[in-house]
Amino acid sequence: MQMMTRLEEAQALDPVSDRLQGAVQAIAKPQWLRDVLHGTWLGHPLHPVLVQLPIGSFVSAAILDLLPGRSRSATVLIAAGVAGVAPAVAAGWLDWSQLTKDRRRVGLVHATTNAIAVGLYATSLVARLRGRTARGKAFGFAGLTVAGLGAYLGGHLSYAQSAGANQAAPEIVRVPEDWTEVASLADLPDGRPVVRSAGEVPILVYRYGDRVSALIERCGHETGPLGEGEVTGEGADACVVCPWHGSVFRLTDGAVQHGPAASAQPTLRSRVRDGRVEVSQP
Repeated sequence: MQMMTRLEEAQALDPVSDRLQGAVQAIAKPQWLRDVLHGTWLGHPLHPVLVQLPIGSFVSAAILDLLPGRSRSATVLIAAGVAGVAPAVAAGWLDWSQLTKDRRRVGLVHATTNAIAVGLYATSLVARLRGRTARGKAFGFAGLTVAGLGAYLGGHLSYAQSAGANQAAPEIVRVPEDWTEVASLADLPDGRPVVRSAGEVPILVYRYGDRVSALIERCGHETGPLGEGEVTGEGADACVVCPWHGSVFRLTDGAVQHGPAASAQPTLRSRVRDGRVEVSQP
């Protein structure tokens, strides 16, 4: 863990990280491309889904390499794994470009490690195709070892640093379970969200006509203040744009419309009772 803490604090990586971040964001300009690669349409990040093909292929090839007479099948699997790397890399780099500096440092080493692993597997594939099976196996096992280190770093990003997680979701349990009054309906402007509190949790309350919806106010992507975001559209189709990274959520149900957020903004139950607006946990 001390090694990972040092990596998170390795400011020497920042110049390279900053330049790569700018390059990735410049390449992935179209919003539709960003939404596809972030996994906005899927409901969670796309990168973990895409890595299943190369990882599964490489692990399966290693098992076949331990068995007699399976070299041709292992070669096919390594070819499939190498071919499947590109889309996983594209999604991973775009997600990485939206992270905080400490997580980008770990992510940079994660990506570099995986690039070395893919290079070893590509070398393995070339050796196998030239009939040098023993050399191909050796490079394949080396690639799997390095890929294991890359997987460890990816796990640290996901579970220790919450990269890709909906960071607003834990706030739900801090909202009172019982119905809690947060505002008077008459005091809420129609068509414009306002920030109120449910217990100690800031929430975004949106009135449209006689109906009210309530979202966790901190953006699930990187906890940006949605209460300071621009509102687009109107009525039931109105959305709020996170002022930090531009994620767009529908105010009536929290549905994510554009990334980098990949999952919906957590919503609360809401009701109007005797002219008072009340919310509770879902």
